[in-house]
Amino acid sequence: MREKVTIAVDALGGDHAPSVVLDGVADALAADEGLGVVLCGPAEIVEPFAAQHERCVARATTEFIDMAEHPANAVRKKKDSSIVVGCRLVKEGVAQGFFSAGSTGACLAAATLVMGRIKGVARPALATVVPSPLKPTVLCDVGANADCKAEYLVQFARMASVYSQEVLGIQNPSVGLLNIGEEETKGSQFAQQAHELLKAQEPNFKGNAEGRDVLAGAFDVIVTDGFTGNVALKTLEGTANVLFGQLKQILTASPRAKLGALAIKGGLADLKNKVDADAYGGAPLLGVKGVCIVGHGSSSARAVCNGILTAALAVRVDVSGLIEQTAPR
Repeated sequence: MREKVTIAVDALGGDHAPSVVLDGVADALAADEGLGVVLCGPAEIVEPFAAQHERCVARATTEFIDMAEHPANAVRKKKDSSIVVGCRLVKEGVAQGFFSAGSTGACLAAATLVMGRIKGVARPALATVVPSPLKPTVLCDVGANADCKAEYLVQFARMASVYSQEVLGIQNPSVGLLNIGEEETKGSQFAQQAHELLKAQEPNFKGNAEGRDVLAGAFDVIVTDGFTGNVALKTLEGTANVLFGQLKQILTASPRAKLGALAIKGGLADLKNKVDADAYGGAPLLGVKGVCIVGHGSSSARAVCNGILTAALAVRVDVSGLIEQTAPR
């Protein structure tokens, strides 16, 4: 029997909430017999669902943080919003983790302000598992810290390495620094300083990673500042969407093309599954007290389910506790 874990879930998070969130919660409960969920949202949404599902408890909220609102201001003002209440449940020990596909900025602000930073962590960082046909790579930071000091990237590397090892099962993950060339002298002054610190302080640091290395599986962990990481991530997502869209048009353009598509249908499906971000469900915010997984705004029910299951796994392997052990005192 799996260790019992309770995850708070934002019922209002995402472009297609609450329907896909409810479907995702139901699937996660069915998949994990040790999972409990505290569903946060309007009473008329969460209470009927909880009444029909074992191991789900409703936590009615009266406020909602919109995507367009200023994250920190909204978190401070809307204390009964589903995002703030979910993070508060973690702080109070009612839940051990939180999942939302709502406003990323609000989730980051609430997790940092309400759940709190792990002692010794200068800046919590948002990581993501970049899906690849070869092997997954953890990219960190992808948006929490647009402006960074070089020493932050050493902590990002340590936190992302813990996540890579404990959640993805990659032993002694290799670390790279996202840069514009392989040589140590490449890049901005910031990049060169980060390289020097990583080389001196991170045993598994293997040097600079170029943009082409992110999908190539050349490194298990790649670190960068949040601005660069976010641009890189959105570029990869956009490229994948365009390529698959164009491929679909080509394969359905004529009867002959459709016959060819049938011949490679299995291979295409396998490739799509390997590069499907929904398989990981969301991006962990590393460095806060407790587990916080932030899903994509366009999350499907499958992504919500996997995000919740990933949060439960991160709790069970004690990602936050292991990060705390690596943080400077």
